Amino acid sequence: MNGVEKAAVLLLTMGEQSAASVMKYMSPTEVQQLGRAMTSMGRVSQDEVNDIVAGFCGQAEVATSVGVEANAFVKDVLQKALGEDKARNMIDRIFSGSDTTGLDMLRWMDPSAIADVLKLEHPQIIAIVLAYLERDQAADVLAQMSRPAASDVLMRMATLEGVQERALHELSEVLEQTFSSNKGNKASAAGGVKVAAEIVNNLEGSLSADLLEQIKGVDASIGEGIEELMFVFENLNELDDKGIQSLMREVSSEPLLLALKGASEGLKEKIFSNMSTRAADLLREDLEAKGPVRLAEVEAAQKEILVVSRRLIDAGEISYGGGGEEYV
Repeated sequence: MNGVEKAAVLLLTMGEQSAASVMKYMSPTEVQQLGRAMTSMGRVSQDEVNDIVAGFCGQAEVATSVGVEANAFVKDVLQKALGEDKARNMIDRIFSGSDTTGLDMLRWMDPSAIADVLKLEHPQIIAIVLAYLERDQAADVLAQMSRPAASDVLMRMATLEGVQERALHELSEVLEQTFSSNKGNKASAAGGVKVAAEIVNNLEGSLSADLLEQIKGVDASIGEGIEELMFVFENLNELDDKGIQSLMREVSSEPLLLALKGASEGLKEKIFSNMSTRAADLLREDLEAKGPVRLAEVEAAQKEILVVSRRLIDAGEISYGGGGEEYV
């Protein structure tokens, strides 16, 4: 076995939690190499395991049937180490055999580092890059730009319809990253009003409002389109009772208390009505007893709950917008 395969065996003997803790300190390329080694591994004999573990720590205590159910193991470890969104992208690449692209590498960088890399790039290039990042990460990068520059980038992102794979390859070369593609001139989905709205949702309140006003000043239809697709805390009013109840089961009491400090009376009552009488009374009392809270804390709590609601909506567990089918 080579070094990567030996490392894969060692991680498989450690269990999910320990393996996840180790993987947190690895680069995307290392995680991908280990993931592929794990998923392609068959059964490993006890003698082989003993030799490999001895090379790392001098002894092996318990290790049997390494390689069994490795696919499920890798998925669980990556989700615990990286979170669902980043893990999903990495899992797709591990099982498809494709390499990590330059744009994928940017997903793992600190937003300030990304902003520094992009600061001299053309706004169209920045828009393409941000469209491929995680929404909260893209919002953090956008927040470090000047308001005029950020609104320009956001407008360009909202009008993006597709990017040629060849153009993405050239972009990766400009960023001095590796990008491999065998899809010719097939257009890849990138950007659009929905992506712009999702990124704006992750911005701090005053910044998102300023950017929307600037965009409307240049193109009212784009600004209104972004605004229509934004999912803000008051939109929870549009969840049905079952959806509110499902959401409340996923939300802890402290962020809910903070979030409701900035909610309308109508939304508060809707949430109270979908709780037990005792729980609703206790929450009302806590709200009344809670002193002044910084707006930034309220907005952070609301965004935390919105993240949960979007996850439930994407999973089909709750519906948003008043539609949905009736069941009997």
